[in-house]
Amino acid sequence: MNEKDFELILKTGESFFAEFKEGIDKSLAKEIVAFSNSQGGRIFIGITDNEEIKGIRITNKLKSQVFDTARNCGPPIEIKLSTYKNRILVVEVPEGDKKPYLCSQGFFVRNGSNSQKLSRDEILSFAYTEGKLTFDEQINEDFVYPDDFDKQKFSDYLKEAKLTDINDNKSLLINLGVAKKVKNRISLNNAGVLFFAKNPAKFFMTSKVVCVEYQTNDKVNILDRKIYDDGILENIKQAINFVKRRIKIEFEIKTARRKEISQYPEEAYREVIVNAIMHRDYFDKSSDIMVEVYRNKIVVFNPGGLVKWLKPEEFGTISKTRNPIVASLLSRTIFVEKLGTGINRIRKAMESSNLSAPEFKFYEHSFYANLFDKTMIKGIGIESQETVEKTVEKTVEKTVEKILTAIKNNQDITQKELIIITGLTRRGVEWNLANLKEKGIIKRVGPARGGHWEVIE
Repeated sequence: MNEKDFELILKTGESFFAEFKEGIDKSLAKEIVAFSNSQGGRIFIGITDNEEIKGIRITNKLKSQVFDTARNCGPPIEIKLSTYKNRILVVEVPEGDKKPYLCSQGFFVRNGSNSQKLSRDEILSFAYTEGKLTFDEQINEDFVYPDDFDKQKFSDYLKEAKLTDINDNKSLLINLGVAKKVKNRISLNNAGVLFFAKNPAKFFMTSKVVCVEYQTNDKVNILDRKIYDDGILENIKQAINFVKRRIKIEFEIKTARRKEISQYPEEAYREVIVNAIMHRDYFDKSSDIMVEVYRNKIVVFNPGGLVKWLKPEEFGTISKTRNPIVASLLSRTIFVEKLGTGINRIRKAMESSNLSAPEFKFYEHSFYANLFDKTMIKGIGIESQETVEKTVEKTVEKTVEKILTAIKNNQDITQKELIIITGLTRRGVEWNLANLKEKGIIKRVGPARGGHWEVIE
């Protein structure tokens, strides 16, 4: 390993394929087993978790100890050892062909940049599915590097992940676990394509996120609809902004400064969106990820139920991922603080805002996350569904009445003034005006600019 490669690994940090250890201890066996049960990787002994090079005294006795640790796994694991400047011992662990592998502490797999222990049921499921590649690790034969590769997206990701752009894209892609050298050329796996393709839709039907805004709490009247399909990172940003622009903001004035109170905490809907994109079943081509903003709730639909080895009662307490490389890439960004904590953060964010607990529903091939605003309480509810519908109907009637009264009192009233009077969003006001015009209740006199509304008696 040359200095350039080592510096790159150090800058990239721990990942799905790399582990740093300050010295040799009992945990070495579980790291070896985890890599062998996953897609292989390297353990760098002599580097702390904080990426500080401490170095280690490399002797034949030390090497023998590492080899013995690998051989004592079941089945034995064949590893390779190398050194860097005689200070760092590099343990190269291949992906095993006799999975699952076991050490004295149990069965382990890689989950992001960590090694995670499997339960008995997980071991059985893992043994059953052994040999089957996850969607994100499969090499995409249709993707041509560099023709289909988007340098700008890659550069944007490096900034988000706080990784230095060293003008060696190939090495960085390999170290991030999204590319391999195949027959002297670089081939990206599906995770790499989802993040860094110029046009993801060219390769997948499952890469898009559909965002919809509705007028009420049902799907009758659509106010806005957007489809985002520009790579995982951009899809996340666009979906979050879609929600942010369409939810209500209230102002509380108790002191000289006013306080903005959002209809939902951003952390909650951000986590729901990120989780949907990170954990969706990309093999399932039947539907898209849906982010739906209703009058009093947000619903996020994710194709793909719980991963096979996760029990419903374990949901939110144990971290399991359907797409380990996608999860590893996102864990380097601001969108994922720590793998496995997203559900708890959603719950805490809603609780801190004095809102009803989020509702999670999972079926064999689908997953729903529901966030409710202060007018709705999940389960017991201040309002039954029937009451909700009646309340919505009355609210719509009152809104129409407010608009008609405002127009009668001031024919030159502006959209901004109607927004203040009704409490609706801009699109909500536009929809109501268009609806009233279509029903022949109001009419527009004059041009869009300089004209005015009139109520038809």
